[in-house]
Amino acid sequence: MSYTLTGRIVHIGATETVGTSQFEKRQIVIEQSGQYPQQIAMELVKDKCSLADSFKIGDTVEVSFDLRGREYNGKYYTNLNCWKINRSQHNGSDTTAF
Repeated sequence: MSYTLTGRIVHIGATETVGTSQFEKRQIVIEQSGQYPQQIAMELVKDKCSLADSFKIGDTVEVSFDLRGREYNGKYYTNLNCWKINRSQHNGSDTTAF
């Protein structure tokens, strides 16, 4: 199931190589405006890391992402995996579409 979020980019991280498997990931943070602004961290993985290259901090974007979860050693983890980023003319005050 995929979701969308519209907001302003407040952080674009560097691409990181994780472990010995040469797995790459990159973090991007989108801020939704409103009475209580929310900063939502998302991951770009593998070949999707380059999606953030054509954007800069302050750009208003619409991102498409998947909600991913897993268990490891009795602990549970949730990730928002971004797979598409588009420029948006929207003001960023929209809520997440579910």
